[in-house]
Amino acid sequence: MADVVQSISDIEFGETLPAFDPDTSLDNIKRFGQHVGWGTGRFTSHEIARKEGFPGAIVPGVLSQGFLGAMIHRWAPTAQIVVIDTVFRAPVLVDQPHQITGVVTNIDEDENTVEIDITIVNEANETRVFGTATIKLP
Repeated sequence: MADVVQSISDIEFGETLPAFDPDTSLDNIKRFGQHVGWGTGRFTSHEIARKEGFPGAIVPGVLSQGFLGAMIHRWAPTAQIVVIDTVFRAPVLVDQPHQITGVVTNIDEDENTVEIDITIVNEANETRVFGTATIKLP
């Protein structure tokens, strides 16, 4: 297993990508919200999120997908992400540790594509988000 891959020939079926611990701090989520115009309370205030029925402030889904993309690009910086398809099983909570993992589930050398099963789990090892990504490599 390579910590960083540059081409499809560097990848093995079943390979586990290096885990990634995203920054889910309230400050980081607020910064993201300011840049994209999503500064609503459910993302930036634990109190407001609780009033809306959440256990605390939540990470916007699109940012969770961005974290997944970041994990892939840390492992394969030359990759083009073709698609990330996710299922949001439960919210990714702000200010709580989460870990993103991935495993290679298919390699198509004719098309230079790789499929990766991706997962975001919380500190209790509960799956919050899972899905697949397809990437294209040189």
